[in-house]
Amino acid sequence: MTLSPSAAAPAPTPGEAPRVPFAERYRATQHGGIVRAANSAATCASPVSAGVPSCAAVRRGTGTGTNGDYEMTYVDVDDDPNTYNSSRAELRLPAGARVTYARLYWGGNLRVGEQKPPADNGRVLVAEPGGRYKEVLADTLVGHRRTRLTDGYTASADVTGLVARSGGGLYTVAQLNVARGHSPAGAWGGWTLVTAYEHRREPLRHLVVMDGYEATTTARNTLRFTAGDLPVPPGAAGSVGVVAYNGDRGRGGESLAVRAGTGPEAGVRDRANPVGDLMNSTITDHGRPGPRRVPSHANTLGYDSDVYDIAPALRGGGDSVTLRFTDRGEGYQLGAVFLQTDARR
Repeated sequence: MTLSPSAAAPAPTPGEAPRVPFAERYRATQHGGIVRAANSAATCASPVSAGVPSCAAVRRGTGTGTNGDYEMTYVDVDDDPNTYNSSRAELRLPAGARVTYARLYWGGNLRVGEQKPPADNGRVLVAEPGGRYKEVLADTLVGHRRTRLTDGYTASADVTGLVARSGGGLYTVAQLNVARGHSPAGAWGGWTLVTAYEHRREPLRHLVVMDGYEATTTARNTLRFTAGDLPVPPGAAGSVGVVAYNGDRGRGGESLAVRAGTGPEAGVRDRANPVGDLMNSTITDHGRPGPRRVPSHANTLGYDSDVYDIAPALRGGGDSVTLRFTDRGEGYQLGAVFLQTDARR
């Protein structure tokens, strides 16, 4: 069934808050892992600032520009006249995997050249591979933070049933509440489908999903999250995924360090996410482009959904994993992190 946004009533939401402290959403120790599909909902239409690269160059990642340098517009890849934004991404599950948990995260900026009302922050449309749009409503507190220049939010919903029935493939998310136009802060928006799975042939791993809505500011430039009671053996392999909003490529100042137990911190970086510019509008896996996306812009202009290798931080083992995010002034918002580590060696 195709849903018409013009005919839909405002989405009932479970409430909102300008700050939602991070908390554990899901945890399991099982043979398997965590995968995700992600894409952006906004992109550039035309340059506004003098001397910036063309939109085509910025989208390809061959030119450096930020969302505040451009007139921004919606990404819209479907052929449905009732949707004004839509994008697709592949959820790549191993053959024979059993989905044990799936959660969809989405968010954006409501104030750019236009002001979008917040009533639909808690609603999106989702189509599974080969399927039609289904309404998905937020089932937990919506983060919604207004500043002088921005009106950002994040929301999420449990979609385990849908993903378990549908499996891997291209998922489409539409009608994500996001504004278009131009402002100094610029438009941003995107979605990430985080999925935990079980597979008997994969290593035994700890899987943890945490979420909330936390912003870095000049007064609060460090954010720490700890997954406790997590026995990590020395030499374990592991990765962490991060969902973040309003990170601008080239602005710099952002970093992530990871620690196992009381061991030394190890900075996170890869070839797509350099030290000091971690929130740089990318959707990557271990420094490489992830599974298929439509469109597949290298620079999302304000949305990050990246997976990083954290094996160096786990070398000595420990009984917990702590993530420390820092910022030297750009200001970004975190919506979710997802972690997997070996449970035994």
